[in-house]
This record gives sequence, C-alpha cells and structure tokens, in this order.
Amino acid sequence: MRHLFVLFYAWLLELYRKPLMHSDRAMALIFLPGFNRLRLYNAKARAYAEFIKAKRRVPAYRAFLEANGFKRVRFNGLVPNMQDVPITDKDNYVKIYSMDQRCVGGKMPIKNVIIDESSGSSGTATNWARGKKERKRNARIIQFGMKNLLGRNPLFIINAFALGPWATGVNITMGCVTFSKLKSLGPDETKIQNTIKQFGTDHHYVVMGYPPFLKLLVDHSDINWKEYNVSFIFGGESMSEGMRDYLMSKGIRRIYSSLGASDLELNISAENDFTISLRRLLRSNEVFRNRITRHTGALPMIFQYNPTDFLIETTEEGELVISIGRPDYIAPKIRYNIHDRGHVLPMKELKAILKELAIDESQLVKAQTDLPLLLHYGRADSTVSFFGANISPTDIQETIYNSSMFSDVVNSFCIGINENDEGDKQLVISLELQQNQSEESLEMGLAQSEFFGQLAKINQDFREAKKMASKDDQTVLCFYPFHTGPFEDRDIRIKAKYFQ
Repeated sequence: MRHLFVLFYAWLLELYRKPLMHSDRAMALIFLPGFNRLRLYNAKARAYAEFIKAKRRVPAYRAFLEANGFKRVRFNGLVPNMQDVPITDKDNYVKIYSMDQRCVGGKMPIKNVIIDESSGSSGTATNWARGKKERKRNARIIQFGMKNLLGRNPLFIINAFALGPWATGVNITMGCVTFSKLKSLGPDETKIQNTIKQFGTDHHYVVMGYPPFLKLLVDHSDINWKEYNVSFIFGGESMSEGMRDYLMSKGIRRIYSSLGASDLELNISAENDFTISLRRLLRSNEVFRNRITRHTGALPMIFQYNPTDFLIETTEEGELVISIGRPDYIAPKIRYNIHDRGHVLPMKELKAILKELAIDESQLVKAQTDLPLLLHYGRADSTVSFFGANISPTDIQETIYNSSMFSDVVNSFCIGINENDEGDKQLVISLELQQNQSEESLEMGLAQSEFFGQLAKINQDFREAKKMASKDDQTVLCFYPFHTGPFEDRDIRIKAKYFQ
C-alpha cells in the first residue's frame, strides 16, 4: 500500500505541476517559501517513482540491480529509503550498458532525440541522448531563471560554449532561442567582438561560456566593455570571487554560474545575487567559512536548487549522488554519482548558523526563495596531492585573482607533481602569460614568494605541507609565453585541462 501511495502521489504531483510550466506567475508558485519539508518528500517520492519505472522498463537498469544484489526499498512510514538503492556512475553503469539498453523500453525513440557528448576532458567522450519533453522542460526552466536574474527586457544571447556535438552547443542553443535573440559563435574571440560592435550598444548581451575563455575574451578585446550592457553566464567549472571582481572591474555588468552535468542535466542549480553575497561573506569571514564548509581549499560555488526535481545526497566520501525526479526522461538517472564533491545546506540551518555566530543577515542580499543551498567544491578527482595537501585548480585560480601581480598578466595555468629518484616530490605550477606580457617584466623571486604565500592562505593543508617541504626547489613557479610550453596545443573549445 505504501508503494502504491507514493507512486500515486508522484503522479498527482506531476499532474499539478505541468500546467504551472506555461506561465511565469504560475511557475513562481513552485518556489514559494515555507514548503521545503514537502519539497524533500516530493524529491523522494518522485525519485522512487522514476526508480520503479527504470526497474520495470529499462533493461540496463534492471540488469544493474540484479548484478548488485538489490533486494527492495524499505519504507519509513510513507517515506521510501532511497539509500537502499545501489549507486550508479559512469564506470559501473554507463560504460557497461549500451545507449539503447539504458533507454526506457530498451531502445532510443526513432525521432525527436538529440545526441550530444561530454567534452572528454577526463578521457574518451561519452554520448548522451535527450528526448523532446525533457529538453522542452529544461528550456522553460532556463527561461524562467534568466528572467529572474537578468530582468524581463529582451536579451541577445551569444553562445560561446563549445559548439558541435557537445551538450553546451546544441542543447543550449535550442533551449535559449525560444525566448531570446541568439547567435551561436562558439569560443571565437574575433566573431564575438565583431558581433557586439556591429549590433551596437542598444542590446543586453548575455555571453555564455567557460570561465577561462570569458577572461580571454575580455583581456584580448579592444571593446570598452563599460559602454555596453554585457552579462556573463558561465559553466563547466568554478570561478573564484577574485575573477568575478576582475571581470566586473572591466565593465561586465553581471556574472552568474549555472551547475549542470552532461551525465545528468544541463541546469541542476544556479547562482543568484543572494548566493553570491553568501559566498563573498564566506570569503571575508573565516569563522563563518570554517563553520559552513566541509573541505579545505578554495571557496565552493554556492547554488540554490529545487529539491522537487532533484534528490541530492552526499556519500561518506563527500561526493554528490543525484536522482532526477522529473518524468519523461528517455534514459532515467537514479542515484547517479557524478564524482563531484559537495553537500546540501538547508536555509533553515544557514539562518541558525548566522544567529549562532551573531552575523547580521543584512550583510547578505535578501533571498527570493528559501530553496536549499548546494555547496559545490568541484571534481573529487581533480586534485594533486603534495605532502598530504590536496590542491585543486580552484585553489590556484583563487590564488591568481587574490593578487594583481598575477591577475593582470596570467591567462591560464596548470598543475604538476614531479618526483626525483630519491622520492622527493616537487609541486610545479605553470602559468601562461597573456599575449602582450613577457617574463622579463616579472620579478621571479618575489612572484614565487607571493604566489605560494597566497596559496598557503587559501589552502590550510598546503600551509602545513610547506613546513615539511623544506627544500627551496620543492615548490616551483614557471612562466610561459602565450600558447607555448604545456599550453601550446590547448583546445579552448572544451573545458580546460589543468594537470600536466
């Protein structure tokens, strides 16, 4: 009976929500404050309904459950215990079963399916299939979110993400064209500059792209950005608050991030003015930061998300496990581990911490909704280990933008660990200089001291590691002219690779 009740409840919930998608005012009802307990139940009910559908109708998922000895989902009252369901990921599910096997009915639909692929930045690219209904729903949510962030005036969107087979190219273009003027140019500096110059100052331009390319665009352009109304939407990786400050000082009006994953969905959660102000408060208040964060190093990105659509859990290792509760996905995702580090922070818990630390809420932009927060620390495997300190690309980016000595001259970076015959480890940070910069203008000794001093402030584990790395050559800073050395063959169309 409990099983039937949850399935019936999930069906009724979708019946109620579908009409709300057609009107902005109606959609706003979905985000009304005070309903997070209900939203959390909705998440579990919808995830359970999708689990049952996948178990019955998706051959790969049925085989996966059998291979992992799954028995049943227990209930606590009317609440299904989704933790009884084994976790899927790319290695134990996607790479083992074919695309057709992972689709409802054991076969992809014969039409209205878009196939895209991940960038392959962590290995061989993987294909993903998205059906018409899921694309339409996601596009509607993107439209609603953009209006809330950027206002209701017309937008001129420039898609500077990688075009071609990648999700950022085809699906972002198809999703955004329904509510804006749009030009898909990919990461082409010259074409973007020419477009903005030719169409003039009467438009609100929204340039979407990866953070390294957006910085490259600003640094290499002869446009006076302060004369134009330009906003940036970035994704694919983290952006430090220092980098946001830098870009806004050049004239970019607003900068927001959206969290998505090719494996799951293109728009799982998003930044807003409130979450950005919260992240900046973490940057300035170390006590508050230590109370909120669970991992050392650079600041996590902070998003808000709708738990009715996504059930988000965290493993004991601190990795995010996400179930998509929306129906109509041709390849359901149940308890899927994207191997990103993160955790959920309910707004109620945040307010209690602010009160406990006597922090005045007026220091934050007022939140428009009490949806829970998602703190995202980046890829779980995107670190190097140096004397026990895990150092991530986000740590290096934050180090660069904490000092004008580097932010004004550096284009990109990569991290490496060398080990000699005696077993001594060496941390090597390679910095690519901007096109008009040369190594001769830098005082190397001062730069080395400044860089690793800043890194020690950001990553407390590295601060301790420095004490053990007693030899002067165990932390090395290298500079390379633009597009030389390890940066020579980089493909700016896809996410940057930060390890050498």
